[in-house]
Amino acid sequence: MSGEVRPAPADLTVGQEVARRTITVDRARLVRYAGASGDFNPIHWNERVATSVGLPGVIAHGMWTMGAAVTVVVDWVGDPGAVVDYQARFTRPVPVPDPGEASLEVVATVGSVDVDAGTARIDLTVTVEGVRVLGKAQAVVRLV
Repeated sequence: MSGEVRPAPADLTVGQEVARRTITVDRARLVRYAGASGDFNPIHWNERVATSVGLPGVIAHGMWTMGAAVTVVVDWVGDPGAVVDYQARFTRPVPVPDPGEASLEVVATVGSVDVDAGTARIDLTVTVEGVRVLGKAQAVVRLV
């Protein structure tokens, strides 16, 4: 939506899909994220450590997953500052194969609209191979 006018709250309907995207992550991205975030927990880069603690293998950082998912909303609304609240529950880890990549499927739908406040709650469904990895992922956006 970059360069366009944000949607008006009155033009949105509950249940309306506003955005959809597939976001991929590979192990190289996990290493770069670890460096940027300071989260060097070996479950995010070392197969042996990850499996020794009962994980299916190396997993994506939860905060990377949460951040990647909200980019769908940011791109739709056209302004990162328009996201006034964002929260999610981590429900399942995102295994990242080597070689290869994991694919997050993100679908954003209107959960509620407050015309008076000029905001909308956007609900995110975030899955990997059909399994939800974030629960109750919701972003509140300011539309006016």
